[in-house]
Amino acid sequence: MNNFPKIIISGGGTGGHIFPAIAIANALKIISPNCEILFVGAIGRMEMEKVPAAGYKIEGLTISGIQRGSILKNLTLPFKLISSLRKAMKLISNFKPDVVVGVGGYASGPILYAASLKNIPYLIQEQNSYAGITNKFLAKNADKICVAFDGMEQFFPADKILKTGNPVRKEVIAIEGKHHAGAELLKLDPLKKTILITGGSLGAGTLNKSIEKHLPEIIAQDFQLIWQTGKFYYKGIIERLGLNYHPNVCILEFLNQMDLAYAAADIIISRAGAGTIAELCFVQKPVILVPSPNVAEDHQTKNAMALAKNQAAILLKDSAAEDTLVAEALKLLQDKSHSDILGKNISKMALKDADVIIANEVLKLIK
Repeated sequence: MNNFPKIIISGGGTGGHIFPAIAIANALKIISPNCEILFVGAIGRMEMEKVPAAGYKIEGLTISGIQRGSILKNLTLPFKLISSLRKAMKLISNFKPDVVVGVGGYASGPILYAASLKNIPYLIQEQNSYAGITNKFLAKNADKICVAFDGMEQFFPADKILKTGNPVRKEVIAIEGKHHAGAELLKLDPLKKTILITGGSLGAGTLNKSIEKHLPEIIAQDFQLIWQTGKFYYKGIIERLGLNYHPNVCILEFLNQMDLAYAAADIIISRAGAGTIAELCFVQKPVILVPSPNVAEDHQTKNAMALAKNQAAILLKDSAAEDTLVAEALKLLQDKSHSDILGKNISKMALKDADVIIANEVLKLIK
């Protein structure tokens, strides 16, 4: 391997793709400080802001996904794809990477395909338990495929698979000894049992409706709630409930210090994105997962099922959440035995040092 490797990392769209990508880049910089890293993302998506904030250069492609229920919006897709492929080829010609990494998201497809045409080795990092169409197509020419779940041979060539787990943000899972600090920051009582509900940075409509409908039941039992609404829903919820709805309820648009929120919580309610699940395995708290029905190949349900079948989480359907989610959470808070089993079993599913293992695999591919 040369001492100044050049590496492209492509993908994004959501935090679930971006944060693992940045974790891999950080690990590469520790192992090979002289390496040069270029990110490739999709114009207008979250990575165009988050990657530069993490200290890395990024180039954008015009690629976008299929818009459900809108034929007109999809008419430009072939042109965007052709344009993105051309730019991907140009980026590879100019940057001359030794290896390319794809973490999923719109930009991964064109750049990995361009790498295959140029005979540049590439690694796929598949976060979910159910592989998407693009990664299944690109797997044929991949040199290594790093996965987080068992049974991925149904999607990828078995000889290329390495089970590494998903990289996690180290600062987010460092919760030990922070329970009181978390409660203090959120102006909650550290001695009262607390539910954390999070729908990601954008929020989850079903989770928010479920909580808002049953808030009086949570308050009636003198339990506390850390309620991260997401930016799409925060304003409406505050307009309806007010900023200081009740001392037991902390309503936030976004959690900037996720470690303190995790530390303050007794149970956690969440969507079932692969990145979130990877964090929850390290946090080791009892979890209720409500998979989003609005994702490709319903992969969040498959992610959640991988935990539920090992009694490592409770799986609740999105369609049932509005009526049953809060009741399930209240029951779990009062059932110490079941909570302990869930916390113990989810901790067994944590795979450590995924970022370092993947970074080493990337460097091994450099000729």
